[in-house]
Amino acid sequence: MAEIQRRKTPTVKIGHVRVGWEVPVVVQSMTNTDTADVAGTIEQAAALALAGSELVRVTVNNEEAAAAVPHIVDGLEKRGLRVPIIGDFHYNGHILLKKYPAAARALAKYRINPGNVSIGRKDDDNFRTMIECAVENQKPVRIGVNWGSLDQSLMTRMMDQNARQAQPQPARDVMMEAMVVSALDSAKAAERYGLGHDRIILSAKVSGVRDLIDVYTTLAARCDYPLHLGLTEAGMGSKGLIASTAGLAPLLLEGIGDTIRVSLTPKPGGDRTEEVLAAQQILQSLSIRSFMPQVTSCPGCGRTTSTYFQELAEQIQGYLRASMPEWRKRYPGVEELKLAVMGCVVNGPGESKHANLGVSLPGTFEEPKAPVYVDGKLYTTLRGDTIVAEFKQILDNYVASHYGQGAKSEELVGAH
Repeated sequence: MAEIQRRKTPTVKIGHVRVGWEVPVVVQSMTNTDTADVAGTIEQAAALALAGSELVRVTVNNEEAAAAVPHIVDGLEKRGLRVPIIGDFHYNGHILLKKYPAAARALAKYRINPGNVSIGRKDDDNFRTMIECAVENQKPVRIGVNWGSLDQSLMTRMMDQNARQAQPQPARDVMMEAMVVSALDSAKAAERYGLGHDRIILSAKVSGVRDLIDVYTTLAARCDYPLHLGLTEAGMGSKGLIASTAGLAPLLLEGIGDTIRVSLTPKPGGDRTEEVLAAQQILQSLSIRSFMPQVTSCPGCGRTTSTYFQELAEQIQGYLRASMPEWRKRYPGVEELKLAVMGCVVNGPGESKHANLGVSLPGTFEEPKAPVYVDGKLYTTLRGDTIVAEFKQILDNYVASHYGQGAKSEELVGAH
């Protein structure tokens, strides 16, 4: 498999996390709590961090939110969570950062939307104030352009210029170019006001997949700033997951993108950590990073009218997820583990042999036995009502023997 050649960028430090071509692509997320609710925001930020979000963004939209920021950061640190907290500012960031210097110091990075500050108008005092706060507190900045809040003065000027051309470009192309220009011009302005080149990350968020690919391909070709990728409003459920994957995958495979977010709309009362798991799965599916063991399981067919293999696949997936927080500490490299849970004899043995651990369950009318393969070789055959418990035990033994200290790859410690 050809190695992906990442575009070269400076390395930006965000708290203890580094972003740039020399380090793996970073996963981030954002809370949807009222930031003024300190306890609630700490709970959700902690859940996101424990799920694997390496950066967590919070809304800082009013004085109550700004006043809460230091307490949120402190509360997470008391839990032993060092996840960098990013402040998301619109319209009044220049006021809040100056009025609440403790928040300006506590945040690991500021996100500024140039379309919602004064830049591009008769002056850029508000933008300049925010940049000067970043310089004073030695904080990096993400300049995040969004097509839903694009600098209208810039857009109008570029549309007028386009209309005067002998062969005007489509309005969509002008908008894409305006987003790139807004990001690059804002970055240049930030550097004029003292922000270091290695303290700037850019993004150009849209909600259409083809638009996302086009705007980031253009932006990547015209600068060396690290880029944050993601659809701005991916959507809910399968639509959000598929659209995000379709948009991010081509860019990531081209080496474009240094940090990503999957902006899923959760169900009412839904689990916010789903967006973290989705981002991780995109990176792992592309063989860019590994986060947890992967389970290959068949979709089922007329040969597998029993739901037993589906239940086993679900139980094993849940068991892996529950075990990973502890495994990650004790067993370095366990996230590379590959398992197969198959439902009949057609592909079951073959897929099982390709995995580190595989079990082929009996399909309809097949002999009631489940051969287990370890590193491509038949290890044992399970029967009866204890297949799940026995397979979990084999899994535990394999993890301990192959990834624990003093592991011996040629044997299963305490094996069945």
